[in-house]
Formats: sequence, structure tokens, C-alpha cells
Amino acid sequence: MHDHEASGRLASFADVLADELPGTWTSTHHPTTHKDDLAELADRIWDMDLVAESLTQHPLRKAAVLSRTDGAQLAVLDRHDERDGFLIAAVAPRSLPDEAFRGLHEPNGIALSGDPFHSAELVAGDLLARYDAALAQARHNACADIQPSQPDRVVLTWQADGSLAATPVGETAAAVLAANGFVHDPQTGIYRLSGDDTAVQARAVRAAGRQLDAHGIATVLKHPSGRIAPTATPPAPPSAAPPVPATARASATRGR
Repeated sequence: MHDHEASGRLASFADVLADELPGTWTSTHHPTTHKDDLAELADRIWDMDLVAESLTQHPLRKAAVLSRTDGAQLAVLDRHDERDGFLIAAVAPRSLPDEAFRGLHEPNGIALSGDPFHSAELVAGDLLARYDAALAQARHNACADIQPSQPDRVVLTWQADGSLAATPVGETAAAVLAANGFVHDPQTGIYRLSGDDTAVQARAVRAAGRQLDAHGIATVLKHPSGRIAPTATPPAPPSAAPPVPATARASATRGR
């Protein structure tokens, strides 16, 4: 079978499967030319069993991604054995920090036949149930790793990748954070400020601190409880640059 024929078969299967799964799903096809998308997808496959083994022997050349309205995603891949059909695996959300996955069992993928209707029943009764449970736990872990804010105080918590995060806050504080570059994740409610450019991050924190203070809302910088602080320097007030995390920039290892 020519590669374009196999690619079309995968896309068609994924389209029908998306329509048959419970809830609202859309299907996006990634052919061989989508190298960057495929590389990122392979890194986010949440599996340590059948699919992970397949990927070690057969690098991802094409795939289809099924996306649910709440952010959940499933990857449909070719099945490289003597049987007809495909593999399907859960995809770890990019919005959650690696620490959120620590200690969780991977919702390992399963093999599917070439029948999308029967496959939908298998996915709904097996993989999807395990995936939803793992997602709920990971999102809970992400929120638990961030210090809670209060109506008159916004707590910015350092993350291992150098970003800053705040738990759900009031409308006034939320508007200030968003105006200063904090990105809201609607799935977790967390506001996150990237640490890719620490100078930009520092200016954003100073500006947000001044604006929050004008509304009578204090700003506090903290490290997650139970984790080693990335610097011994105490948190700076909003009028000064925040300490730059150094030793905690390495992400926790997550099983793939």
C-alpha cells in the first residue's frame, strides 16, 4: 500500500472514530510533512507499554489527533504488526507541569481493529475511562503544587521550569495578571507567566505588583511546599525584580 493511501486510511478511520466516541471530539490529521507537530506529539504520548514500545521501533511518521472540548487528546497511530488496525494512546496535556504527573500510572494505549465503530466501544470502555481518571488526578496535583491565593493577596508560586503560577483569583486580580502576560489555563484555572525571558518576567511581576497594590491586593512570591527552593534569596517585593530560579529549572522526569 502506498504511503498516501495508508495516510488517507488512518485519517478516515480517525474521523469516524471521533464521531463515535462519547462527547464532542474533532480529528486532526498530521501527515509526514508535519515533522514538528509529530515530534511534539511523540514526546507527549502518555504510555509506557504497547504504544511506547511501538514508537521505539517505528518513529512517528504520521498520526491523527482526536481532541475533546475540555482539552483531552488521543493519538491514533499505525499498527506495525501482522494484524490490521491501529494503535490509540492518551496524550499528556502540555499545560500541566511535569510534577503533576509524578507517581501516576500511565493510561496506556490499546490496539484497535480496522472497524472504527467497534473500536469506539473499546476506547470508551477502557482507555477513555483510565485517561479521564489520570487527567483528573494530574490536574488536582497541579493545583495542589501551587500556593492558594486569597481575595486580598495573590500568591505567585515558582515552578520547576522557571515559570510563575497563581491559582484562581478574583476578577480584578485576574484582569491584572492577564494584562501583564499571565496566561490563563481554563482547564485548571491557573494563571502562568513564562520564565523563558527572566528580564521580561521580572518587569511583568513588578508591573502586576504595582497594579494589584493599587487595588489593595498584596503580591507574594513562594515556592511549592515540600520542594527545594531554587534560590536562597527571599522573595522580593513587587517593586523589585523577582529572584531567578536556577537550580530547579530541570523538569521532573515523566514516564513516556
